[in-house]
Amino acid sequence: MADIAIASGPVYRAGTSDAEIEAAAAKAARRRTQLVLFWRWAILLAFLGGWEIGARTGIIDEFFFSSPSAIWSRLVEWIFEGTSEGPLWFHLWVTMEESLIGFATGSIAGIVVGIALGRNRMLADIFSIYIKVINSIPRVVLAPIFIMVFGLGLASKVALSFVMVFFVVFANAFQGVREADRNLIANAQILGARGWQLTRSVVIPSAMSWIFASLHVSFGFAIIGAIVGEFVGARYGIGLLINIAKGSFDSAGMYAAIVVIMVVALLAEYLMTRLERSLATWRPAPLQDTQ
Repeated sequence: MADIAIASGPVYRAGTSDAEIEAAAAKAARRRTQLVLFWRWAILLAFLGGWEIGARTGIIDEFFFSSPSAIWSRLVEWIFEGTSEGPLWFHLWVTMEESLIGFATGSIAGIVVGIALGRNRMLADIFSIYIKVINSIPRVVLAPIFIMVFGLGLASKVALSFVMVFFVVFANAFQGVREADRNLIANAQILGARGWQLTRSVVIPSAMSWIFASLHVSFGFAIIGAIVGEFVGARYGIGLLINIAKGSFDSAGMYAAIVVIMVVALLAEYLMTRLERSLATWRPAPLQDTQ
């Protein structure tokens, strides 16, 4: 009896029911998820275990690289007893407030300006040279300038996060608008769509993949902007904790602060992915998700 293949996937016997095919696909999906989780945890445990063994045996210099156990002890101390500069949660909240405000304002401004210039070639030609000049400035060197202008408070960190986010989102929004499907635009124009209606109904949905791709990356840049600003000069924040740990040669404290930021960034990435899926339900699944 001849066998049949479904979408270049597993081979099924002729006469296999749809229920059997769906059950086999669900089983394969569960097996793949379990395999992915296994290798993720195995690599993480092997890395941490090798690091701990290397630190205890002297292969790795604990003065510079600390050890997972020391980092964990410092995290527990910060969580339950606080830091020398106050509660950990307050420092984390300050950094997240700076990052979220910079991310929100930078993203909105980048999307609006990117779409506006992408839809208006004259404006793009006029402002492109200024955008290229400003974009060529390394963002990190702006931190001292913003601190001198806005002080050690919230505004200077938000300004740096804004700059870090704006150009990433702007570039993707601009390119996404330029790459919009010309056939869809032409069909919409034939049906009478003009101006803002055309932009809202066709151009922006076409650019959403580009925009969301930039948002995934730009939140990390927003955190970097806040941390760098705090590192240069601040009264509170995770960057301040890193700076204090550096000054006292506390490697465990430096790595503990980095772990806190990594956990927050992973949580933000998860939330961003959920938001993208809820807002872009019309979009077909990626190729690897269909196989």
